[in-house]
Amino acid sequence: MTNKIFLIPLQICGEGNKGTNMEFFRIKQDIPFMSYGRYTTSISLVTFIVAVIFLATRGLNFGVDFTGGTVLEMHYAQPADLNKVREQLNGIGLNDAQVQNFGTSHDVLIQVPLKQNTSGSKLSEQVRDTLHSQDASVEMRRVEFVGPQVGKELVENGAMALLLVSLGIVCYLWMRFEWKFGLAAIIANLHDVVIILGFFAAFQWEFSLSVLAAVLAVLGYSVNESVVVFDRIRENFRKLRKTEVAGIIDNAITRTMSRTIITHGCTQIMVTAMLFLGGETLHYFALALTIGILFSIYSSVLVASPLLMIFGVSREDFIKPKAEVEEVLP
Repeated sequence: MTNKIFLIPLQICGEGNKGTNMEFFRIKQDIPFMSYGRYTTSISLVTFIVAVIFLATRGLNFGVDFTGGTVLEMHYAQPADLNKVREQLNGIGLNDAQVQNFGTSHDVLIQVPLKQNTSGSKLSEQVRDTLHSQDASVEMRRVEFVGPQVGKELVENGAMALLLVSLGIVCYLWMRFEWKFGLAAIIANLHDVVIILGFFAAFQWEFSLSVLAAVLAVLGYSVNESVVVFDRIRENFRKLRKTEVAGIIDNAITRTMSRTIITHGCTQIMVTAMLFLGGETLHYFALALTIGILFSIYSSVLVASPLLMIFGVSREDFIKPKAEVEEVLP
């Protein structure tokens, strides 16, 4: 039997006094997502292993925030030519300096990694003199020095933040639902995080504090999607008394698809704008969010939900059998 999808105009659909739900379309028949669960979890396992391999072999390309170095903000009277700035820095041996616009086309952010036997103050003066010799209008607005010890502490604090957020998610889902839901959600969420880190390790994109913030945001974003699906699954266990577990989960995912498309679509529009119009400063932040949004949809539907079936979720997890209820009654 084929699944029939009926497209209807955007409308506000309500159910009694429960409020209203905005829908782009309504699916009359549940899509059998769980029949593909074995394949989707296998694909997820393979991508997870590949990401771990890249992380282990290539590692993350940490930015100045983590490795230490010198950050300079330069202001030009006219729009700055970034390629020309890079050539000038290459001329004094700073081939690994990162140059990008900061806010406007007149402002340039230069990040120079630590150099042996060269202090940060001397390096900043060297950069300023070199750029000033080519353009007298250039002005140094800000200089920041990040030591290696500070960078090491940021790495440790970032890892601790990821750990604490993950533990908080597990505790929240455990209290709100049941341990099987908490375990399935944290596996799916960590899957998203590892995939993002795997992309950054594979392509050696710069991993900075803004990217770390994006990873933490994806954790919260992903768990939100999981909670919506899990909440509908719990509701279905109480309402659909004669339906099998796979059918209950399929119905929950199908009934939340319109909400998922609206939420993720609107979010991705904003993130796409930052990706292409936000400049170099927001580029990797938006890129990490884009990867996270796409994989959070996938993991919430096709990883977390099949894991519930693997863990043996059942109606008894929410509804006590009649015999047990009768024993409790006086």
